[in-house]
Amino acid sequence: MAKFVIKKCPPLKGLVKTCGSKNAVLPVLAAAILTDGASTIRDVPSLSDVLTMEKLLESLGVKVNWDKGRDVISISASGKLHSEAAYELVSKMRASFLVMGPLLARLGEVKVPLPGGCAIGTRPVDLHLKGFSALGAHILFEHGFVSAKAKRLKGAKIYLDFPSVGATENIMMAAVMAQGQTILENCAVEPEIVDLSNFLNSAGAEVKGAGTDTIKINGVKELKETDHTIIPDRIEAGTFMVAAAITNGDITITNMLADHLKPVIAKLKEANVSVFETDKGIRVDAGEGKKLKSSDIKTLPYPGFPTDMQAQFMALLTLAEGTSIVTETVFENRFMHVGELKRMGADIKIESRSAVIEGVKMLTGAQVKATDLRAGAALMLAALTAQGATEISDIYHIDRGYCNLDEKLNSLGARIERVEDN
Repeated sequence: MAKFVIKKCPPLKGLVKTCGSKNAVLPVLAAAILTDGASTIRDVPSLSDVLTMEKLLESLGVKVNWDKGRDVISISASGKLHSEAAYELVSKMRASFLVMGPLLARLGEVKVPLPGGCAIGTRPVDLHLKGFSALGAHILFEHGFVSAKAKRLKGAKIYLDFPSVGATENIMMAAVMAQGQTILENCAVEPEIVDLSNFLNSAGAEVKGAGTDTIKINGVKELKETDHTIIPDRIEAGTFMVAAAITNGDITITNMLADHLKPVIAKLKEANVSVFETDKGIRVDAGEGKKLKSSDIKTLPYPGFPTDMQAQFMALLTLAEGTSIVTETVFENRFMHVGELKRMGADIKIESRSAVIEGVKMLTGAQVKATDLRAGAALMLAALTAQGATEISDIYHIDRGYCNLDEKLNSLGARIERVEDN
């Protein structure tokens, strides 16, 4: 098991480029199951989650050729496909469940184990299954697997009880080849939904309204091969923005869409950090010697403050003057990083779904554990400013969602060493 050893660094400075979005590429790769021919997916991030999806697709009979040097995947689902997904792959990553909709649409039957992933909440799949059922599928649970069958899916009007990103994506993929029209209401409006819609439409689907709370899908008989570039990773970009702020640094981020991070940018400005657009990218200048100010955040579905940025922003607020309150409304178990930050000297108290943070003058290095993907990123950010050395274990969580985060931060002046335990 590898770990990070991180020492306090000077203010981070320089230029850094984000990768393609993890949360966008996984559903797009799953959607390739629907296409006939060899599609090309560009700006694919080199992540362990993408590797897991690659192995899962190959186990289903999909041909995948990943050119990591060019960040390009060529993918073809023209051969014989299998309807059952392997437990050892799906259990590693929740996004694996996204193959269910495409397989159901393409083959008329699918059997998938209940998914795994970060332990940040229950995240039930009932909304996915209600959608498939509304499209005419028969759902059956047995031995830890869920199966769905339908001779031909039929369009329906579906209202989601909660604007779930995964359910919106899975139902959308199932519906693109259903007979007639599907209207999906109260759906998620995240940029990753729009990216998936763009991929599907470029392959011949008829999806309208992605990015709003109502998506209309006219079913088509088949989808053809296509060429698609993944959108930039807004959470990676946000993490670099906080890295600049917490170290009083000055970083310019390229391959970033500021519109996707409006609430994060607004809260950084509240915290006394300058954020502005330049001809090179988005510049985040926290000014050496400038004091961070407290700020309250509340996570919400997009376009609200992203739950995937909550842990990183909390790390920043531990050093801000005054009292901050962080309220988590999306996942019920996403404060596991609090105990680890407290080991580094943070002053945080949990009250139900809120964390009350009293800013401290400094953090100190300690042995801590990455309890999940974003918690691990938060600990890395805190360690950049902590006195002494910080050791972060279980960093496989971080590798699931960030492309060479340690190397990119080091290029800006960080002092991070990846150590392989014997």
